[in-house]
Amino acid sequence: MAIRLQEVRKHPNAKVSLEQYSTPADLAAEILFHACYSFSDIRNKSVVDLGTGTGRLALGAVILGADYTVGIDIDGAAVKVASQAYTGPNADWIIGDVSALRGECDTVLMNPPFGTKRPHADVRFLETALNLGNVIYSIHKTATRAFITNWLQKHSANYQIIIDSKIEIGHEFRFHRKAKHAVKIQVYRIVPIKT
Repeated sequence: MAIRLQEVRKHPNAKVSLEQYSTPADLAAEILFHACYSFSDIRNKSVVDLGTGTGRLALGAVILGADYTVGIDIDGAAVKVASQAYTGPNADWIIGDVSALRGECDTVLMNPPFGTKRPHADVRFLETALNLGNVIYSIHKTATRAFITNWLQKHSANYQIIIDSKIEIGHEFRFHRKAKHAVKIQVYRIVPIKT
């Protein structure tokens, strides 16, 4: 899985204002395997990848047998890369703001902006995900754990942290000083409490 996801082209013109850092292929594969094999949240399910970027999480869901997958991102260049990586049936790629989505799906996958450049940008994604999905897999900086867990409790969502890891961010933007920087992250499995 990781090898197949590694083949997806990088974003041709990532924007720092949108905090566009690709989900590493090995992390995407680990999340997808947990979602599919530990929790049965992928195979034969409807899946939405919020802020899909170049589509690694959505593509992985397709490979693992999702019934129908949607990848949505506000950046048309990123969506173009995703749509070129997979042109088969049972998947659609949408250029648009994630908060415009309506409806319901079985599973939401997302690597939202961490909120470093736009404070609490991740909250917009979480709000949308809670309205859409029966279960959500979301990547967040470990440093924001207190904020994220408090926010989830206030918004009637059960959660568990299923992965503790790090993302190696390369020298992608002019302001980066190091060749690589490791960001500690946690992957949450979130289940909204539906009333």
